[in-house]
Amino acid sequence: MSGAAVPRVVVVTVSDRAAAGRYEDRSGPLLAELAAEAGCAVDGPWVVPDGEPVTEALRRALAEGYDAALTTGGTGLAPRDATPEATRPLLEYEIPGLAEALRAAGRDKGVATAVLSRGLAGVARLGGHRMLVVNLPGSTGGVRDGMAVLGPVLAHAVAQMRGGDHARP
Repeated sequence: MSGAAVPRVVVVTVSDRAAAGRYEDRSGPLLAELAAEAGCAVDGPWVVPDGEPVTEALRRALAEGYDAALTTGGTGLAPRDATPEATRPLLEYEIPGLAEALRAAGRDKGVATAVLSRGLAGVARLGGHRMLVVNLPGSTGGVRDGMAVLGPVLAHAVAQMRGGDHARP
């Protein structure tokens, strides 16, 4: 958080159709709204097609010093869903408990297909700067369920990533 109490977050929507203008991005604006409600300063959504443009957007976010990049879309089983593959090479380390909790939240709400999401959570690094990266599903329901999990821990995760101590009771 670079001395600031408010995490700087960028939202990246991953959708071939939305990037081409054939589909209205609904999950990105919702994710930005929910991240702002969680106390973040939010930019985006940046709308990119699946594949290498996802990696480029995450590299840009890292270079621009964001505390977190939250993606929506491209985490399923469709042939073009490649957000995890575009994310993983940038991660210094993964946070598997967070990714598992995101899937479990949807499953626990009765969305059986939530367990098919391949989204990752982890920390990317460029020089001395670290950035939290979390892949959320591309549906508005998946974004809502995911932010119900991520929202309460996002600022703490960023503070920990920056070397902050655990809060004491």
